[in-house]
Amino acid sequence: MPTLVADEVLPVSDRHGAAVVPTLPARLPDPPAKLLLSECCAPEPVFAGLVADTAGKMKVDPRALSVRTLLHLPRVANARGEVTRTQVERELFHSARILRQDSYAARNLISAGKSELQDLVFGPVEAAAAEAIFSSLHYLKSGRPDSLNFALVDPADGLPVTLCSVSPLEWRRIGNQLQSRFGIPHGRTWDTSRVYSRNAAPPNVISFLLSRVRSTLRRSGQDIDLLITAVDPNLGFSGSSYRAANWQQWFRVQPRPYLYHERRYATPRQLRQTFGTSNIAELQEKYPDDRFEQSRARLRESMIFCCRLTGETEAVPPHRLHR
Repeated sequence: MPTLVADEVLPVSDRHGAAVVPTLPARLPDPPAKLLLSECCAPEPVFAGLVADTAGKMKVDPRALSVRTLLHLPRVANARGEVTRTQVERELFHSARILRQDSYAARNLISAGKSELQDLVFGPVEAAAAEAIFSSLHYLKSGRPDSLNFALVDPADGLPVTLCSVSPLEWRRIGNQLQSRFGIPHGRTWDTSRVYSRNAAPPNVISFLLSRVRSTLRRSGQDIDLLITAVDPNLGFSGSSYRAANWQQWFRVQPRPYLYHERRYATPRQLRQTFGTSNIAELQEKYPDDRFEQSRARLRESMIFCCRLTGETEAVPPHRLHR
């Protein structure tokens, strides 16, 4: 995300080719007192500047910090989707502190090598190894226990650079739409449920991994017709890696509210496993000493990207990308 700071002026060229240095004011305007969630999840310079500043001070990856903070801002946003600058800075600090701890804990799990894309080795990953990486480095802080896991591994150290999980689809609303609109039977769709790629991985590494996963599943004899994933624009994701791997956006869906336990995001699965339910009202009543919350602002629709295992994946006209 672009960041503009007062002491960094990039030269441009005039029509004669000579370097021209734009004149900036001695001091940039202060960020506004309030921001919208929609501004934060877009390449908006105010939020990007706050991310870059915190990431530099805490020595963490700004991309990972941005995603983790965007996951937690809806907890403090009001129903109109507004957050104050103070709230943004507080969530950035808390997310950066936890990210730094997680990155240190996982320092021996992810490759630090510099191999090129063509040198990386594709293969399966054991469930325990994938869970260790996802529970530390993925923004959701958990894996899927019923998944098949695959990675591109750096041969220099034998550690993953990029990995993903594919799991049987559990989101019933998505399964119903796939069956009614596209004729995909229940049980024959799998979900690309987790993807993690280390910072400074080779370009196109995720799309390359997705293509290899598709080829492997097609040859495996599994009863799978379709791979899907939900791309969440509320976290700044656009689906570019899926498009590069020839996936197609088939429809959009209104996401469920984000859920939180003790001010940290929790998936519905995590809440059900720990407390027996993911219903916030029930949890608040049953565990009054714990803090359970959910986002109040209306979140932007998730984009559902699909990939058929055999043949081309057909494009869907934009006017049909409704829920």
